[in-house]
Order: sequence, then C-alpha cells, then structure tokens
Amino acid sequence: LIPRAKELRKDATRQENHLWYDFLRSYPIRFQRQKTIHSFIVDFYCHKAKLVIELDGSQHYQEQGLAYDRERDAVLSGLGLQVLRFSNRQIDREFSAVCAAIHTAVQTRLKEATTP
Repeated sequence: LIPRAKELRKDATRQENHLWYDFLRSYPIRFQRQKTIHSFIVDFYCHKAKLVIELDGSQHYQEQGLAYDRERDAVLSGLGLQVLRFSNRQIDREFSAVCAAIHTAVQTRLKEATTP
C-alpha cells in the first residue's frame, strides 16, 4: 500500500491540496497525508489525536461507495480512531467551518486522551 499512498500524495485532488497546504500542513499537531492504516489508505491522519479525516468526492455517495465507507469506518473505529468525513463541496464552500470542526475534534480527542 505504501507505493499507492505515495502515488495518491502526488496526484492529490484540488480539495486535498487545499486542506493540506492551507491548514493541516502547518497545524500545531502533526498530520500525515495518505497514511496507510490496517489495509486502508486514509486521506489525513493525526496519530496524537487518533483522528482520520476523509474527503469524499461524488463516488462516495453512490451505493457501493457508501457501503465501503461504512465498513471501513467500522474497522477504523475498532482501532480506536475517530473518522471525520467532509465532502469536496464543503472544502470548496465552507473551508473555515471545516477547519474549525477539525480543530474542535483534535482538541476534544486530546482532552479525552489525558482525562482519566
């Protein structure tokens, strides 16, 4: 999967590049792009917060894509990870709100990790 992840980083969508270069790359908590986890490649991953961020294009809203995403999210959740999903449209039209939601999720997950 690692060669495929490298390929996906190189051929990132416009929305993935926007989120990465305009927010996640300089976020104070480290995120990785196209990270292999289990048998999947996730769009973005924050190890410290155990948070996965997925950006969904139109294929994710068809029956087969929805079923695959449900299965994948269940496996990732079973590993103790939280999955946040945003549509490409949200990245295009509500970028500030997406960034705020990611920040809130990171802070919540970090707080949960330190609370006994």
